[in-house]
Amino acid sequence: MDIITTDHLTKSYGKKRGIIDLNLAVKEGEFYGFIGPNGAGKSTTIRTLLGLMRPTSGSASIMNMDVLKNRQETLRNIGYIPSEAMFYSGVTVSEILNLSAKLRRQDCREESRRLCERLQLDPGQKTDELSLGNRKKVSIVCALQHCPKLYIFDEPTSGLDPLIQKEFFEILKERQAKGATIFFSSHILSEVQKYCSRAAVIREGKMIACGDIAELARTNARRITLSLPEDCASLLHLFREQETQAAGLSTASEIRDLKGEGNTVSFLYQGDMKELIQFLTQISLTDITITEPDLNEIFMHFYE
Repeated sequence: MDIITTDHLTKSYGKKRGIIDLNLAVKEGEFYGFIGPNGAGKSTTIRTLLGLMRPTSGSASIMNMDVLKNRQETLRNIGYIPSEAMFYSGVTVSEILNLSAKLRRQDCREESRRLCERLQLDPGQKTDELSLGNRKKVSIVCALQHCPKLYIFDEPTSGLDPLIQKEFFEILKERQAKGATIFFSSHILSEVQKYCSRAAVIREGKMIACGDIAELARTNARRITLSLPEDCASLLHLFREQETQAAGLSTASEIRDLKGEGNTVSFLYQGDMKELIQFLTQISLTDITITEPDLNEIFMHFYE
């Protein structure tokens, strides 16, 4: 069953772009990534899903309920973490957590205590004294303490140190194992690659790719690193001036993300590997390394 669906969901702000014809389908129990650079439309999508914004056109549903017509019922089953968390001044963390639980008419004290211990959050601390990371921890506990069926997170790990991030994802995996669905918005591709099974890529308000993480990451591009006996300037000039075709590389071959420092040149290559090796025999090299690109490198062509 699809727990989140959107049908040509569009939100515009006058002449400014929001999201355009967004079609999402997130299955129950999935850890689903929503990838895009800052300003791509991730937060607009999430706020529309939560009923905080009315779409310009199209529709969205959660658990087969329209997000506008059944807003209270859908929100009852959602745990939401905003990209930035702000709280009332002059109160304690414990008071914020209690208020969040009371608004949901639930007794969350035991689960709240466990989460605070695992995330190293002091319930007695005043909200005015909270660092960015601790504010994010408070928003995490508010979102998780009532154990909802669906989690919608907007850049949830910003401000968290690596150990707390690790514990946070451990908690999410435990919740998913119990049947929860996680909609995870991020621009940190390594997080999406590690924890999500499927993802959608959004750029300038439009969804430009969607599918299994393994399928999205599949490519025949390779990262080539060359070590030279001298400074790399002449080789960089050769690549940048596109004289490679004259030297033996065909127009079907693509070289991108070209970098050079000292006596090392690195680039992404997509094309016939035999052709590249023949080309490199014309160059004086001390070493060559050929590796698969990481997910950040693979996804950059979606953003550019």
